[in-house]
Amino acid sequence: MPKENCSRPAMLVSAPSSGQGKTTVTAALARRHRLDGRRVRVFKCGPDFLDPTILEAASGAKVYQLDLWMAGEDGCRDLLWRAAREADIVVVEGVMGLFDGNPSAADLARLFRLPVMAVVDSRAMAQTFGAVALGLASYRPDVRVCGVLANRVAGESHAGLLRESLPAGLDWYGSLRRGPDLELPSRHLGLVQAAELSDLEDRLDRLAGELAGEGAARVPPQVEFVPGSGPAPPRLLKNVRLAVAKDAAFSFVYQANLDLLAEMGAGISFFSPLDDDRLPQGSDALYLPGGYPELHLERLSANHGLIADIRAFHEAGRPILAECGGLLYLLRSLARGGQSAGMVGLLPGSAVLSPGLRGLGLMSARLPEGEIRGHSFHHSELDMDLEPLVGAVRQDGRPDRRENVYRIGGLTASYLHFYWPSNPAAAAKLFLPFSRRL
Repeated sequence: MPKENCSRPAMLVSAPSSGQGKTTVTAALARRHRLDGRRVRVFKCGPDFLDPTILEAASGAKVYQLDLWMAGEDGCRDLLWRAAREADIVVVEGVMGLFDGNPSAADLARLFRLPVMAVVDSRAMAQTFGAVALGLASYRPDVRVCGVLANRVAGESHAGLLRESLPAGLDWYGSLRRGPDLELPSRHLGLVQAAELSDLEDRLDRLAGELAGEGAARVPPQVEFVPGSGPAPPRLLKNVRLAVAKDAAFSFVYQANLDLLAEMGAGISFFSPLDDDRLPQGSDALYLPGGYPELHLERLSANHGLIADIRAFHEAGRPILAECGGLLYLLRSLARGGQSAGMVGLLPGSAVLSPGLRGLGLMSARLPEGEIRGHSFHHSELDMDLEPLVGAVRQDGRPDRRENVYRIGGLTASYLHFYWPSNPAAAAKLFLPFSRRL
């Protein structure tokens, strides 16, 4: 049966730069539309794990990442189409500034004809607000900026000045006041996870309330969404029982990855390395994603039952994939702020958290199973006494000698967060016994 196109109101929320408050505004818009009775689907542009947790709470629906390099144009197109079929409005949060990066949020807007709403941090700004908006709207004729929202305004009179400065042809989407009650807290890798904010629902409702005035929560223009043309993934993981770590220490998981595993036939069981002392019974493969193990050193180190279970799982030759935080968990030790703790000890190395970034960027790994794309983003420094299986390759084709993939038996570990839909067959092989990888 052919897949039909569908049209829905949609927009991309962007800004002149990072730090303008895109996530706060996108969350406010999603909650406002939801309170107004609309079904909202939200996407995050780029490889981000933290913002989506806030956006999921605001919208009440799963949030997927849109990245043209990792997912490809067809993959992004299909994700948007699937969301549009079940939503009344589609909102995409951009990354960095509108025209920053390659590919940029503007490139995404151009490809899928998404109108752009610009968020501008308006502190210490009056009529120049209109000039910034005009510059964004006129910089690229193939990108349509339809309106602007003023963030962090001082009050109603300030918002009025900003609105009056807008040139003809740009809609006013409202404003948000500045104040601690309307900000979302952050830490070294970005925003605090939604599950850690006990007052998140109240914050989101306050933000939505700020957008209850004239011009706010304006329904954006209609966009026609077209289904992707890619084939359904092969069911290579039929009858594979996969244990996936999921808790406050291990939460950096692409929803698209989990969807792909299920589509390929895997049965998924979640467990908590913080609270569970055994792996899920009958597991055939183990996935340890990224997260914040450095914030839970004592509890992870003290869970001797699970550590013994993981060691036995590895000794039995079963497949294990560990990404970033999962890699740190499998080391001999992990240290942060003068505190060090023993970890699982499957990898002959240690790591120390540092105040600055130690790895960042879109990358791929050319594994024996095939090339898989993903990204790196970490603050830890690794000291590993093991020759790498392969080194990572940056988006532009240059090798990155700091970001390596390691392998011991059935264990594959790396700082890279893999986006498995970039190569479903290769991803499936990582969770298969070696006898089934041929």
